[in-house]
Amino acid sequence: MAATPEISSQLYLESKNAILGYLVQNIDQKLLEKGDEALLRRRVEELVDEKLRAERLPYPRQIRNRLVSDMADEILGYGPIEPLLRDPTVTEVMVNRADQVYCERFGKIELADIQFRDNDHIRHVIDKIVTPLGRRVDESSPMVDARLPDGSRVNAIIPPLSLNGPVLTIRKFSVDPYTVEDLIGFGSLTQQMAAFLAACVKVKLNIIVSGGTGSGKTTLLNVLSSFIPEGDRIVTVEDAAELKLHQQHVVRLESRPPNIEGEGEVKIRDLVRNCLRMRPDRIIVGEVRGGEALDMLQAMNTGHEGSISTVHANTPRDALSRLETMVMMAGMDLPSRAIREQVAAAVHLIVQIGRMSDGSRKVINVSEVQGMEGNVIVLQDLFTYQQKGVGEGGKVLGSMQATGMVPKFMERFNSAGCHLPAEMFKRSGESR
Repeated sequence: MAATPEISSQLYLESKNAILGYLVQNIDQKLLEKGDEALLRRRVEELVDEKLRAERLPYPRQIRNRLVSDMADEILGYGPIEPLLRDPTVTEVMVNRADQVYCERFGKIELADIQFRDNDHIRHVIDKIVTPLGRRVDESSPMVDARLPDGSRVNAIIPPLSLNGPVLTIRKFSVDPYTVEDLIGFGSLTQQMAAFLAACVKVKLNIIVSGGTGSGKTTLLNVLSSFIPEGDRIVTVEDAAELKLHQQHVVRLESRPPNIEGEGEVKIRDLVRNCLRMRPDRIIVGEVRGGEALDMLQAMNTGHEGSISTVHANTPRDALSRLETMVMMAGMDLPSRAIREQVAAAVHLIVQIGRMSDGSRKVINVSEVQGMEGNVIVLQDLFTYQQKGVGEGGKVLGSMQATGMVPKFMERFNSAGCHLPAEMFKRSGESR
């Protein structure tokens, strides 16, 4: 009698391949087209049992159930990564190669206990994602950005650009986006800072959320957007629609990549220009990364205050430099001083968010743009995160503190009826 194989053993993987081939040959195409998941799962279970009986494999119920689940994921979902996509604690899935799949949980990256059969298996899953979207991945087009039906962002890159074989990265979409109360509970910001940022949004300050990759910029942008009054007309512009606003008067625009023939592309910049003709009260650009920065700054300077966007940068000062560089990418031959004057006049506040060593995300700077001094944009920190050390389990210890500086736009709060206590800005000890 053959030995009972472990789930991770080579024999189990070989059995999976054999059963998958049997499924492909015997499952009814009409049943697949019908799309009834319950019926499909029952049929998959029957075929798995048929194959196990025919091969006389002494699999215990636990492994038999795992086989049924794996085969259903192959037929109905995205293969080995399907359990990770269903897991609400997983925020990112990274397939480096067939036998190396990582995932991010609670801000920490860990090696997942799954693997693909080979590179062709990864390619099959990539094709399964992009083909329904009218996209393709091949040697002539070896990179693709796409979106799963639930809104999760997908990036795939294959040889010859990727030397290790096909690489797949999925940033999962949150069905229930975090609220400001969640961020306060996580320690990402304080109650005091949340009240300040809510007031900044309500009085229509132009805000840039700055941070590195995976630092939580989109999450914070979504929270800031929740402070916009219900009566305002909001137009959002995104590469991949991730924002989930609960206001009623929202128009969502999403860029479009070129089709297989290389035509039909609609860039973020085209959408930013178009939304100016849509009578917006607020413009929210998911991420500024090119020439659209010029159009966004001009909109902020011409009556569309209260706009919010994100930018990739490690500090508030870097965010200003990035904006300047991106304006230059618009192809306008503007002197540096003119660009800086545009930035200084348009942007009121920069909120810097970072991912700490323990995986937590925290707002680490809230800085006011105070104008120009010579050729330099003047920045003033209002709140800063002071790290005190590292505690048990690597947990970062620290607190958000006011710097003692009162923002120049304080009178704007008073005029709008947003009366913030002066004590909020006093330098103090720990604020939480």
